[in-house]
Amino acid sequence: MTEKNVRKSNYILHAKSAQFHWDGTGLLSIKTFSNGRAHYKTNRGYFAVEEGSYLLLNQGPYTITIDEQKEVESFCVFFQEDFANDVFRNLSASNHQLLDDPFSHHTSASFFEKTYEQSPFLTHHMNLLKYKINQYPNDSSLLDEQFHSIMTSLLLEQMKSFKEIDRLDLVRKSTREEIYKRVSIAHEYIKAFYDKQLTLDEIATVSCLSPNHLLRNYSSIYKKTPFQHITDLRIAKSIALLKTSECSMTDIAYEIGLNNPVSFSRLFKQHMGISPLQYRKKVISDKK
Repeated sequence: MTEKNVRKSNYILHAKSAQFHWDGTGLLSIKTFSNGRAHYKTNRGYFAVEEGSYLLLNQGPYTITIDEQKEVESFCVFFQEDFANDVFRNLSASNHQLLDDPFSHHTSASFFEKTYEQSPFLTHHMNLLKYKINQYPNDSSLLDEQFHSIMTSLLLEQMKSFKEIDRLDLVRKSTREEIYKRVSIAHEYIKAFYDKQLTLDEIATVSCLSPNHLLRNYSSIYKKTPFQHITDLRIAKSIALLKTSECSMTDIAYEIGLNNPVSFSRLFKQHMGISPLQYRKKVISDKK
């Protein structure tokens, strides 16, 4: 598995690797993975990308690390400079403007660098691109159609982010956007390291906000506190392990960032209504 240097055209990286590390500079890109997770670090923060989500990175330097027991499949799309601007202009400009000046480059698309849940529309076009790159590798026009569809989906997703920004009770738009970016850094840090012993001060420091400022704005955007989010992620991970592995309660506790199986059992029962052992037995019984 190898990363590519910056190019002047759209391109795809499709590979498998269990152990991988790379740092350098890349174009605007969308990162997707299956069968495991990848960790990224940019000058904006830390990101963990798993199946069902994607990471959107702006052009610039970053580091990627994969450290898994089994091969992780990557499918990443890199967009040439000004490609996003061109698609954005065709989405936002009127027909009159497009006819009057079809090759203008004054429109600028902006992206919030973070992970997103894959929409059905995006998943469909990413799968189509994966199929077409294998079946028609030399048909550039056919592939370009998929690049345009994927970029359209990414731009439409940005509109949802601006709706999240509007939840912040701040007057100036620039201030709302900066607060949103910083809170997003905290959100991504939690998703990347929820299985560690995180503290509020640590999360606040990473996002360059005071703890109180972080708490207030995090709840406004995500409708939960940072530690409610950590708990949700730990419960979701423990459920997956109980369903798909034979890990002991002690191993699962450590896997999700808790010190002992007693704490894990108490947390799990509090949120699920039954103990982890009872849940596993129920899963096994339901399969019969």
